[in-house]
Amino acid sequence: MVNSQTLGDSQSFDLKKHIPLLAVLLSGAFITILNQTLLATALPPIMRDLKINESTVQWLQSIFMLVNGIMIPITAFLIGKFSTRSLFLTAMGTFAAGTLIGALSPNFSFLLVARVLQGAGAGIMMPLLQTIMFLIFPVSQRGKAMGMFGLVIAFAPAIGPSLSGYLVDHYPWRSVFYVVFPIALVIIIAASFLLKNVTKQTNPTVDYLSIVLSTLGFGGLLYGFSVAGNLGWLSPNTLISLAVGAVSLYLFITRQLKLDEPILEFRVFKYSIFSLATGLGMIVFASMIATTVILPLFMQNLLGFNALHSGLMLLPGAIVMGFMNPLTGTLFDKYGAKWLLRIGFTILTVTTFFFANLSQDTTFTYLAVLNAVRMVGIAMVMMPSTTLGLNQLPNHLISHGTAMNNTFRQISGAVGTAVLVTITITAASSNSVAGAIHGVNIAFLVAGFIAAFGLLLSFAIRDPKKQSADA
Repeated sequence: MVNSQTLGDSQSFDLKKHIPLLAVLLSGAFITILNQTLLATALPPIMRDLKINESTVQWLQSIFMLVNGIMIPITAFLIGKFSTRSLFLTAMGTFAAGTLIGALSPNFSFLLVARVLQGAGAGIMMPLLQTIMFLIFPVSQRGKAMGMFGLVIAFAPAIGPSLSGYLVDHYPWRSVFYVVFPIALVIIIAASFLLKNVTKQTNPTVDYLSIVLSTLGFGGLLYGFSVAGNLGWLSPNTLISLAVGAVSLYLFITRQLKLDEPILEFRVFKYSIFSLATGLGMIVFASMIATTVILPLFMQNLLGFNALHSGLMLLPGAIVMGFMNPLTGTLFDKYGAKWLLRIGFTILTVTTFFFANLSQDTTFTYLAVLNAVRMVGIAMVMMPSTTLGLNQLPNHLISHGTAMNNTFRQISGAVGTAVLVTITITAASSNSVAGAIHGVNIAFLVAGFIAAFGLLLSFAIRDPKKQSADA
């Protein structure tokens, strides 16, 4: 699936010659992932300027995540259909076009189209980048590669609220798009000169029914779980979306298992270590995403902090995780995943239970420090578990493995957030601030037990350094 030079052993591998390529790829991933949260603190001024209500403006966030989640499952097909250069440039071009439309949007409809285009470009970018990095790097250095990737996916979404908070405090909300657009253009220009074709074009047959079923299946589940926290689990919107998603996903999976050239290869789950590692990654990602939703709500609604301060509270954790990811990648290459996963889940479990003891006297410093320590544990699990799982797959299945890994991570984030937000609301002992805080504590208590379950699962990893042969 890749030129022979790219898969040499670690002795012949020359990282320096790949630095320009990696810089372009990581920059593209950074700017697209940043947009998951960049609009967070810009929503209130958008509401005032475009004269729309809260339920309407939230679609700018929801549609980005929804389109993102729909595109990810079909990237394995796109990687086989198109060259590396054309797919990357198309993804970045789509993202840049959406960004420009967002900056010039005269009304909400144009702004929504902008977010659709941004989400489509971003959805292709992450699995494409992971696939390219796994094909460029030899098995013995993939931990280091995923450490660099982890730095991007940890840091980018965490600085979004703080950056957009600063921009909308000093400039019109369109500045959020104007800042990103020239960066996207520079990346496109650099990629046109530096990006080489790495993936192999297998020219798979287009099965349109599979694409429709994938869109309805994953899109329905993501939307259903996303709105469940706000609308309630028994809301018609929630129930219909989940039902359509579940039935469509079942039909999609059964169809893929019958096709000679499936859009998404579910047979990757025959590799038991891949399945286990994907499950561990889902637990830790859901824990991270749910916390980034619940803690800012707790700070703003119950402790009286503003949006900028709640964003800044998450920043130390993002910085710590950013520095930790390359370190854990190096440790993975040297020692394997077993002890990284066990220690990481231990830290995650303990710190999550500490979050289950919040009160009206809880300080900014306590939240920021505890979240930073918690991110150390998350960093020890997230990228090592991903690398461990993908290392088990032969080369021709890596694009399917990355698409599957990213898809299920998105779903776990939506499910985890919906479940914990629902618990926060239903467990509130009264309408008072103290009662609402009790609901938050119960949510973190449940999250702690889920992390503890992940810790138990991590003990099933026995021989993490054993890799499958390349095929």
